[in-house]
Amino acid sequence: MKKLLIFLFAAVLVAGCGVGSNTVVSGKPDMAGVIFFDNSSYAIDVKIDNKSYKVNTVKNSDFKKKRNIRKTAENMIDVKPGSHDVTVKRKGKTILTQKIYVSAGDTKVINL
Repeated sequence: MKKLLIFLFAAVLVAGCGVGSNTVVSGKPDMAGVIFFDNSSYAIDVKIDNKSYKVNTVKNSDFKKKRNIRKTAENMIDVKPGSHDVTVKRKGKTILTQKIYVSAGDTKVINL
């Protein structure tokens, strides 16, 4: 009986000395995206929080019917999650001024 108690005590001590722990973290990435849709595709100048971008709008009907993800990805602007001031110009004329909020891992779709 004494040997059994010593064995159990030793087993508890060894089991308590783990070699480490692993933590798995999952969730949405700490980035967000902004895409501009319209009835046709054309060049626009976008300013988000005083940073300028040149992209094309993504044509609504083409995206919905054909699911042209490549064109959408090419014309998406990556931003940090949070609030942003957005100004869109086409041929020098302001066509949109808006404050937006995007969550981590989400894409904000703005219809022009």
